Amino acid sequence: MPKKLVISAVVLLLLLGTTASVYAQHEHEGGGEAKSQAARPAQQAHPAQQARPTAQRSQQSYGGVYHGNVQHNAPTNGGVHPSGVPQHQGQVRSGFTQSRATSWNTEHRTWSQRGGYNGYRIPDARFHQYFGGDHFFRINRLPMVFVGGYPRFQYDGYWVTFIDPWPEDWSPLWYENDDVYLDYTDDGYYLYSRSHPGIGMAVTVSF
Repeated sequence: MPKKLVISAVVLLLLLGTTASVYAQHEHEGGGEAKSQAARPAQQAHPAQQARPTAQRSQQSYGGVYHGNVQHNAPTNGGVHPSGVPQHQGQVRSGFTQSRATSWNTEHRTWSQRGGYNGYRIPDARFHQYFGGDHFFRINRLPMVFVGGYPRFQYDGYWVTFIDPWPEDWSPLWYENDDVYLDYTDDGYYLYSRSHPGIGMAVTVSF
């Protein structure tokens, strides 16, 4: 009888040891999986953090291209933001050649002779800030189109359209080389060249 008890006790101990070993292994594997799952968000978040600078660089690059590599708060020259791009030089020269007067004295008309200026009026505060003889610029540096054979350029957010031809005795490239400015004289808006004082070409202003 004692011998059978001893054998039974040994078998029971072996069974208990095997069960404990299996349970411990299961706990170890389960814990390892939990730790692995807990670590995944951190590992997944790491590539996202690395991707952020790339996205930021992409946005900065697009902004630079959109603004012609000029920041929105860049300084202006006579109220003109430098990001504007004019038409092809050949188109501009052809357009100005067509709008040249053959006899300025007979083709030019003041706004009074035209019945008065009835276009858009620039607010006084803005006019004094960006217009007049102290705020000059070069036309060929501005965005430009031609309407009805006459030049139209953009200045300080406004479209300025020639109504008069330009004098035939001026240099053919005056719009590239002359400093010009816009002013309101007596009865309407005129474009003046600093190289030809006193001669004003009638223009209209619009958005």
